[in-house]
Amino acid sequence: MVRYLSRDRVALAAALVLPPAFCALLLPFRGWLSNTNAALLLVVVVVAVAVLGHRLAGALAALSAAVWFDFFLTRPYERFAITKSADLATAVLLLAVGVAVSQLAARTRELTVIAITDDDYLAQIHHTARLVESAAGPDAVVDHVRHQLVGLLGLSGCRFEYGTLIGHPPRLLEDGSLTWGRRRWDADRDGLPAEEVELRVSRGGRFHGRFMLRGAPGSVPPLAARLVAVTLANQVGAAFDAVTTARA
Repeated sequence: MVRYLSRDRVALAAALVLPPAFCALLLPFRGWLSNTNAALLLVVVVVAVAVLGHRLAGALAALSAAVWFDFFLTRPYERFAITKSADLATAVLLLAVGVAVSQLAARTRELTVIAITDDDYLAQIHHTARLVESAAGPDAVVDHVRHQLVGLLGLSGCRFEYGTLIGHPPRLLEDGSLTWGRRRWDADRDGLPAEEVELRVSRGGRFHGRFMLRGAPGSVPPLAARLVAVTLANQVGAAFDAVTTARA
């Protein structure tokens, strides 16, 4: 989470700094470089910022590019004024195209992250299923899933309680939602509660235990991650069931 926040801050800084810096680099060539070509080069800068960061960074870069295009590359130079209608049209188009292309670039980045994340979720489920099938024993599966949950949900801690249902902590349900007592907890907006969250492990109506999840400050696991966590808990239940069946 911190890594992505830092990356977004860098992108916002780049949105403000790169367009004027690039326009300054074009100063020696503005006598023969057409404004249309200069605007196209600035679109490349806008796309680079959007790919690095997010939609806001891309839009800010497009606005910055249009402003500094006016200041550095249109007559009268070094003034925020445009006297030619053609230059004004180019500046407006630079802003519009820059915003549109930056949004497409940001969306492409989002889809790439989603695809990578989904692959990671499937890999975690598959790895745990293989561990259950290997008859490694429920304790080994519990320990493995406990470590998975910490990374998956951004937890500061996770422990497992065998066969106990003490108290009424917040609870992560099968559909990925959270309840706390009689009310729903908006995990998508508020993240995980400060209290430990209960994730029950059961199979075939038999309760085997529960994971107690302690969220890290600012942790807001998405619904997909919470559903994977429930699936992993169900696999732990399958491991307990396999032992019960073998003993029978």
